[in-house]
Amino acid sequence: MSRFERYLTLWVALCIAAGIALGKLMPGVFNLIASAQIAQVNLPVAVLIWLMIVPMLVKIDFGELHRVKDHWRGIGVTLFVNWAIKPFSMALLGWIFIGHLFRSVLPVGQIDSYIAGLVILSAAPCTAMVFVWSQLSNGEPHFTLSQVALNDVLMIFTFAPIVALLLGLAAITVPWQTLLLSVVLYIVIPVVIAQAVRRHLLARGGEQALRRLLAVLQPVTLVALLATLVVLFAFQGKQIVAQPLVIVLLAVPILIQVYFNAGLAYWLNRRLGTEFCVAGPSALIGASNFFELAVATAIALVGLNSGAALATVVGVLIEVPVMLSVVRIVLRTRRWYERA
Repeated sequence: MSRFERYLTLWVALCIAAGIALGKLMPGVFNLIASAQIAQVNLPVAVLIWLMIVPMLVKIDFGELHRVKDHWRGIGVTLFVNWAIKPFSMALLGWIFIGHLFRSVLPVGQIDSYIAGLVILSAAPCTAMVFVWSQLSNGEPHFTLSQVALNDVLMIFTFAPIVALLLGLAAITVPWQTLLLSVVLYIVIPVVIAQAVRRHLLARGGEQALRRLLAVLQPVTLVALLATLVVLFAFQGKQIVAQPLVIVLLAVPILIQVYFNAGLAYWLNRRLGTEFCVAGPSALIGASNFFELAVATAIALVGLNSGAALATVVGVLIEVPVMLSVVRIVLRTRRWYERA
């Protein structure tokens, strides 16, 4: 691990502070960046995510994808946590913390809306950022790609019914543009670019050329990750300053849910004898959220200025620092995981 990577927690904290400060000092600039979006998908952030995930996608040899069937235990655990545990555990946590424990200090008229936002946030697993978490935790890239692709397919059929069930609605309107555009932007295009680069390098310089490029791209991934933090916190700097207590309270059930689901997936994989390189990304995919879809759905259902929209935005804000902490926990417990 490089010196830069060893102090990643410090850089994350500094980037969060810088993002909040820049959002307050230069709101016009970041409002302009925030407006560069299609179907609630921000294009500058999409570019930063490309820079983060392409290095991992370059590692993938499509000729080896058939080996993913050897990781069926990890796939089963991730699917179980994503679809049978996470949305329902978040609904319970929202009811306990927002509906009861914190009710007296939150705006009464927004309680149900906050809970709705938390449920929406948890009902769809993350699509793009999990490639970053998987790479940082030494995850198996073929498993990660296959698991993300499978979740994207399942999301089309399960997201709306789960949200409708937990929110007591007859049906919900899924922002299909956001869902489909996110899949194209965060999966299809980066995979095509990465595979074109991989084939070119292997044809011209072989494995040595590929390794040289990956060594160059490794710091690019981390710089893009930190830049994403600055941008995301700058987008919401005004909200953070205006409603710090609400944001902290909404973060509590999200934090508990992330660590609970990551821990459950990690433990189940260990019990089933899954390899560490699969258990890590399985835990991370099981804990992370598809925040672009969540924000778009909350806005479509309840409105831009609703408590639901704010709750999903809190999920956006804490996603990176919290998932980085999960990555660190996974790496630090590798010896325990592999102990017979």
